[in-house]
Amino acid sequence: MPAQAADPETLIRALPLWRGPIDIAPLLGGITNKNYIVTDGDRRVVVRLGGDIPVHGVMRFNELAASRAAGAAGISPKVLCSAPTALALEYISGCTYDAEDVRQNRGRCVELVKRVHRELARHLRGPTLAFNVFHVIRDYALTLVDDQSRIAPQLPRLIAASEVLEKAVGPIDLVFSHNDLLAANFIDDGRRLWLVDWDYAGWNTPLFDLGGLSSNNGFDAADDAAMLEDYFETPPTDALRRRFKAMLCASLLRETLWSLVSESRSEIEFDYVAYSDQNISRFEDAFAAFQQVEKA
Repeated sequence: MPAQAADPETLIRALPLWRGPIDIAPLLGGITNKNYIVTDGDRRVVVRLGGDIPVHGVMRFNELAASRAAGAAGISPKVLCSAPTALALEYISGCTYDAEDVRQNRGRCVELVKRVHRELARHLRGPTLAFNVFHVIRDYALTLVDDQSRIAPQLPRLIAASEVLEKAVGPIDLVFSHNDLLAANFIDDGRRLWLVDWDYAGWNTPLFDLGGLSSNNGFDAADDAAMLEDYFETPPTDALRRRFKAMLCASLLRETLWSLVSESRSEIEFDYVAYSDQNISRFEDAFAAFQQVEKA
């Protein structure tokens, strides 16, 4: 993450939002930004701090546009205030999901993702980014070469795998997507679900969000089949299943390379090495299974 212009407390207190004295407490769990809960009298506000991160394609003008649109669509908390390295949002009192929660509430999560894809673009204003996972993979690979990453000797093989997957996915439809469907980005307030954290939002194929929803939350084959039928409102064809599996593999490869780049580039306290190793193992298993089906 780029160096901040000031310490977090100074940045937060400078926001033109507060009605009186405030209390600031860290909000744990983020692996891209630093997040805080601010108590301001009888209300609470979430403040996200972070500058542009070009190596990850995170540009704050794009996050702000997506966050405002998601708030207007009732998909995400509303934006209360923004500054060059800060974003203040309504606080949602609720339960943050883990992977088991996503699996248990798969239908509700899929319905929310459908709303993102169908409704959010109507509320977008100004320029926004595209998110092409295969470009992201190629760019990460070049960054890892520059950084002399521990994974560098494996990159030619991983890029070759990415090219196989890109061909299998084929032509795509574009929707405005979240592109980071980790379990912790779903909040259940007891009545409905919310989706937060729009750092990686952009125009993409819906298959990427579906692949990420599956790969990030431990879906099995039955979950995947039900998810595809729920999303497309018809039983999935063999061709759709193939394209989805290819994108699921690409999602895992992108997450792996994201973590590998973060090993040397991020200032967030997180065990990126363990996360990289976990994800590359999952990618290798998923890609081997994809190849096995292709040979059958």
